Amino acid sequence: MSTIDASAPIGREPRAAAGGTHRLRREIGVVGLLFTSVGSIIGSGWLFGALSASTIAGPAALISWVIGGFAVILLALAHAELGAMYPVAGGSARFPHYAFGSLAGFAGGWFAFLGAVTTAPIEVEAALQYSTNYVSGLTKVSGGTPVLTAQGYAVATALMLLFSFINVMGVRWLAETNKAIVWWKIAIPVLTVIVLIATAFHPHNFTAGGGFMPYGLKGVFTAVAAGGVIFAYLGFEQAIQLGGESRNPKRNIPLAVVGSMVLGVVLYILLQVAFLGALKPSTLAHGWTSVAFAGNGAIYGPFAGLATALGLGWLATLLYIDAIVSPGGTGLLYVGTSSRLTFALGRNRYIPKRFAMLNGRRVPALAIAFSFACGMFLFLPFPGWQKLVGFITSATVLAYAMVPLSLAALRREEPDLERPFRLPMAGILAPLSFVVANELILFSGWAVDWKLLVAIAIGLVLLGASFATTPPEERPTLDWRHASWLLPYLIGIGVISYLGSFSTTSKSSVLGLDGPTNTLPFGWDVLVMALFSVAVYALAIRMRLPRTEVEEHVGDVTQEAEEEDLLLGVGHPA
Repeated sequence: MSTIDASAPIGREPRAAAGGTHRLRREIGVVGLLFTSVGSIIGSGWLFGALSASTIAGPAALISWVIGGFAVILLALAHAELGAMYPVAGGSARFPHYAFGSLAGFAGGWFAFLGAVTTAPIEVEAALQYSTNYVSGLTKVSGGTPVLTAQGYAVATALMLLFSFINVMGVRWLAETNKAIVWWKIAIPVLTVIVLIATAFHPHNFTAGGGFMPYGLKGVFTAVAAGGVIFAYLGFEQAIQLGGESRNPKRNIPLAVVGSMVLGVVLYILLQVAFLGALKPSTLAHGWTSVAFAGNGAIYGPFAGLATALGLGWLATLLYIDAIVSPGGTGLLYVGTSSRLTFALGRNRYIPKRFAMLNGRRVPALAIAFSFACGMFLFLPFPGWQKLVGFITSATVLAYAMVPLSLAALRREEPDLERPFRLPMAGILAPLSFVVANELILFSGWAVDWKLLVAIAIGLVLLGASFATTPPEERPTLDWRHASWLLPYLIGIGVISYLGSFSTTSKSSVLGLDGPTNTLPFGWDVLVMALFSVAVYALAIRMRLPRTEVEEHVGDVTQEAEEEDLLLGVGHPA
């Protein structure tokens, strides 16, 4: 049995015990890791994103996909450098820990967990929403939004149990199952693009319904966050979360992260072009917000509805099958990666250490069970796919924003550490990435952002409860000074969002306050957020951990990467 290194300072990453056996299996090769990210990127986003973005931005949704792709690639490049340097499980929760200490590490991990644990349920909802076209009774429309019925809840439970079982069986099961699914997930969207462009392409659609940009530049930016664009691109970081279980991670992680994003951006832009061009001009008579297909196709499955309207019944059938495979495959991955984040939080002692235990197959079974339980809670009558997209986007992008900060801090404190992939022009691209991430959160609107801030507050309460109930000798040191920028950062995001002009609804009330107030009109709110982000970036880098403390927080990462010793658990080797 492995034990905690008693000499290691509490809150620091303990060094891996020599010869440790309770370690995560390193069984994922470069293709498996690449497909893990690709499989996460190609999920329900491709099934709904083209319609959702075009109803907000019109044909200019094409610009939204380009902007979103540029933004996420910037963030992916920062992840690629740190992921190759520190190939550990749940990296998103641990990079801020290395750079700014325990409190910032918990915050980064909690942000990532909020985005990841919410994704599996939304993917299952998307699958069942499409399935309602041929299996009645799985979902119903309530207030214009599809929600699960009792029958749908039972099917969703069965799917989540299946995902959890595959994850508990081990990372090789996860990788091999996902590899088979991803070939299908790539083939069907590519086939859809080819068939739609070849069958029906109306160039005039790109200027119909009010012109190319009927809702202005603000519509373009709103579609990036609220139209499902960023949501569709999310997932490249899965290669980071499973980095502790990859063979040759220093080579494989950068290839998987960058390769998956390039493929995703090209595919999603082509899908938007095909969707816009294939619409019958008559469907645009009342503008882009009124696009509809027979039989509620726009609600239960826009691409399948479009294929049916064009007389392509065979393609519609393939799309209905893919509506199970694509979201289901992504849900499978996110059950696994959200559990790795829980594992990382437990390993750093932010939550009870039992969450860092591994089972006989060396996977975090308790963390997987926790992800399942959270998913089942989220299946309760909460808003459907379209309403949850903004929340997942903001939570995940907030976690992404912590990475360029960590990269810049660690560049200064560990300049000589081996970097298999080195972000070029990091002095410019790192702060730019941080600014872009915060702008994306602004674009989600106050209606989304206040819910995210409440979820963050809940996480801080849980940290406090865990801290209060943990024996003093096992409590992490929270490194308050080095995270002193965090609270002003979160408050500032909330204030600017509330004063800004972005919202996906006409009104959003919290604590009796309606927002956004439009005190900062469109353009000014974007500028203020950019200036605020630069100020926070400068403050955070100034408050970074000194080199000696960085080394204590990281521990012997090389040895950990070789052994990934549990240290905190009681699992048995396979």
